[in-house]
Amino acid sequence: MSDTHAYIISARRSALGRVGGLHRARRLDSLTSPIIAAALADARIEPGEVEELILGNATEVGNPARLVALSAGLDETVSATTVDRQCGSGMEAIIAARRAICQGEADVVIAAGADSLSTAPWRIMRPRSLYQTPHFIRYEPAITDSPDEPQPFEASEALAKAYGISRAEQDDWAMSAFQKASTARGQRRFVGEIVALRANIEEARDESAGDPDPDDFADAVPFLPEGGTLTPANTSAMHDGAAAAVVVSEAVWHKLGRPPALKFLAAASVGAPPAEEAASPISASRKLFVRNGAVHPHDLAVIELSESSAAQAIAFARSLDIAAERLNPDGGAIVRGHPFGASGGVLVARLFTSMVRAPAEPPAHFCLASQGAIGGIGLSALFERV
Repeated sequence: MSDTHAYIISARRSALGRVGGLHRARRLDSLTSPIIAAALADARIEPGEVEELILGNATEVGNPARLVALSAGLDETVSATTVDRQCGSGMEAIIAARRAICQGEADVVIAAGADSLSTAPWRIMRPRSLYQTPHFIRYEPAITDSPDEPQPFEASEALAKAYGISRAEQDDWAMSAFQKASTARGQRRFVGEIVALRANIEEARDESAGDPDPDDFADAVPFLPEGGTLTPANTSAMHDGAAAAVVVSEAVWHKLGRPPALKFLAAASVGAPPAEEAASPISASRKLFVRNGAVHPHDLAVIELSESSAAQAIAFARSLDIAAERLNPDGGAIVRGHPFGASGGVLVARLFTSMVRAPAEPPAHFCLASQGAIGGIGLSALFERV
């Protein structure tokens, strides 16, 4: 591996829309290509300078990255590849971009994540005989398609029990997340981050980011009928969305005049039993800090966690001794939704806003993105503002 470092010099995303909602008629290419165009414009990089597009996606078939690259107006000589780590696909795309740059294989890479559940192909299991009725396969497959495989909320429910996190705590966390997001909108902190695909207010804000009433949390029915604490109100729901980051080598960063950027310091991934997927971001982050050695949780100014539930966010903060105000400071996935393969890219776009686009004074140095993926995968990535 060469001595060069990878730098994220721009990061954008779409507003996230409910399945069948905001982006219901947009195919993956039409959802993603405007985000790429905006990220390139921010970075002052011409489409002809891009060498590789890496797209994280969990619901399409084939290699949609190539279709997205052509739709975005990239040169036909630009290589394009699709990676699938389920919910971690967008994060894996950014890690892969860093790897290509640090190996000296490219100088300019677009790392994107996108999923359009509203338009994605249906997955149907092949019948074993002519007399068996076909049935649909879930978008979030784990190990098998058995009815006994763990549901995503079951892993968070187990985590809540392990950490003694009550439903009241989870509801309070979720309500606070919505309040943080509302404050951030009032401060225009999403301006410059979200690409409005049409000129109206609905396209400039996440569709699910409303202002719920406390009664909405109290009235929500738990997923598990007996003793359950997770509800639709304190968990994240599936959404459509896209995000893209422009990742460049140190040589290109210097050539551009060393613009404010996120320097990619380290990444870590871990596997876990599918029933313990909710704890995997904790394990991945611990592995990252051990491997890096120089940066510790208390050094982090901002942590963006793509939380599947309030229980997961609370357990993450407790395990790493992170102050609640540093974790998802403008609200998290409970508010904006979970766009599968785009979620890791959304995390990086959020970090880019907090650390580069609209930084605090004085500017902070270190930040972290972390998430779990269905099937029992955890990923974390560490950045430094430069």
